[in-house]
Amino acid sequence: MKTKNLLKMAALAAFFSTSFASCSNEDDNDTTIITGTQAALDKACKDWKTARASWENSEAFLFGAADVYSIDPHTDTWPVAANDLADVLRDATAMANLDDFIKTANSGILGYHGLEYVLFRQGQPRQISQITNLEYSYICAVAKDLYNATATLEAAWDAKESNAERHQIALTYVATHNAINDDGYGEGSLGSFRNFGKAFKTPGTGDWATSLDATLEIISGCQDIIGEVGDSKIGLPYTGEDATYIESPYAYNSITDFYDNIVSCKNALFGGMGASVPNEKSLIYFCRNAGNATLAGQANSVVTKLEAALMAIKAMKAPFALYFSDSSCKVAIDALGELDDALGALSETLGGYSGNTIVEAQCQVINENYADNVVLATYRMLADNAENLYKSIVNIKN
Repeated sequence: MKTKNLLKMAALAAFFSTSFASCSNEDDNDTTIITGTQAALDKACKDWKTARASWENSEAFLFGAADVYSIDPHTDTWPVAANDLADVLRDATAMANLDDFIKTANSGILGYHGLEYVLFRQGQPRQISQITNLEYSYICAVAKDLYNATATLEAAWDAKESNAERHQIALTYVATHNAINDDGYGEGSLGSFRNFGKAFKTPGTGDWATSLDATLEIISGCQDIIGEVGDSKIGLPYTGEDATYIESPYAYNSITDFYDNIVSCKNALFGGMGASVPNEKSLIYFCRNAGNATLAGQANSVVTKLEAALMAIKAMKAPFALYFSDSSCKVAIDALGELDDALGALSETLGGYSGNTIVEAQCQVINENYADNVVLATYRMLADNAENLYKSIVNIKN
């Protein structure tokens, strides 16, 4: 669940404002406009969307490093705490040492959405004539930190620790960042570096006692994000319970975010990035071919409900930031609820095989494929795209 900031009302007001004044246009600020080109800013915005898609494609597996190292809230807290960000841009001490400040700053001004707030307005790249030197310095530091966070995710799931550079980034990240509490502030150390890829593939050495436990975590991870998309990301604004709880409102990227979240579930269940059908080492393939009619029927139901949920999200009226009360939102919420129920039934049946050596052996195959070809592969692309985003943001200024 994303951290909810006390200043979110101010953030939404800033979003719906037609003037969209710069964060750094106060009288006591340096409002000097950067020297750069609109083409460079447009490229940074395009690369933000690419990096954003990679992150959303990882949200079916926010357990492990993303949770233990507080990387999820550190990089993906929303709504943006716009007033807090304005204060930072007036804080000479913070601005003079941004790399260190960002390691412990409130998560509501960091990550994808801190960058989004500066880069976008009403679904379009901002005008280069609106970006100040203070904003530029800030987003460079945030983008660098975002890359380091994603490199840490890759390293923490790389069982072979094959990328020495990113492994070193991970060691430094874990040593210098703090755990994040429910208010978005740092709270204690992150502890030591752990390799979750090794632990997931080697039951009894980490968080998963058996291979079946780890396989059931695949389903649980999917259910977590399905519930968040349906109940919170779409549901809170749609029901009026919290109309400020809108993800990616400045880039008008909300529906794409929702869709990519469910794609992450499809990848997890089908056993590969971009898989259109379940591969032979996937959870769904095993359940369909395990010789159990109940399990096979439940797996088929999951696939049907999964495709229905993706279609329902794709059919939502866009942009969500303006049409969050449209009836198409309810259709998507209901479809996601049915998918969640179908996964719950599958998990219950599969969990009944605890202690079965044949099932444990098949789960081991599923888990090794999942760790390498879903989680690690996604995080590797995520880190690559975050690195490209960082370079593009640096290049905004001539």
